[in-house]
Amino acid sequence: MQKHGWVVLSVFLGGSLGTLLRYLINMQTTALLFPVGTIIENIIGSLLLGTLTGWTLVKVIVPVLKEGIGVGFCGGFTTMSTLAADAVVLGGTDSMGSLATYLLISLFGGMFVAAIGLMIGQYLANRSVKKESREWS
Repeated sequence: MQKHGWVVLSVFLGGSLGTLLRYLINMQTTALLFPVGTIIENIIGSLLLGTLTGWTLVKVIVPVLKEGIGVGFCGGFTTMSTLAADAVVLGGTDSMGSLATYLLISLFGGMFVAAIGLMIGQYLANRSVKKESREWS
């Protein structure tokens, strides 16, 4: 299989796993009136994607892994369309407080944990680089 084919396969497999995990989380939270499952998925996905991005700013990561995790898993696990649909439903229930809470947690929480993830990824990658340089010294 050509190099590009392996990347496509990793995106497919990562997306399948991310989507399955999202489904399992949603099955556990569907009885709740507030869309907790979507918040959990988007916050965890933002942290993971931020960490991956931070790592790749310091170290090169093979495309099959980078795309499989970033585009595949995180793309399948997180969900902008569900966030939008949940917001419309909450807005239609005359619960503007719930809608505002949901949007604030989703947007600012996601950005916050993505920034934390970015720092974690850079820290771990830098630590890895230092360890590798000591091994070669």
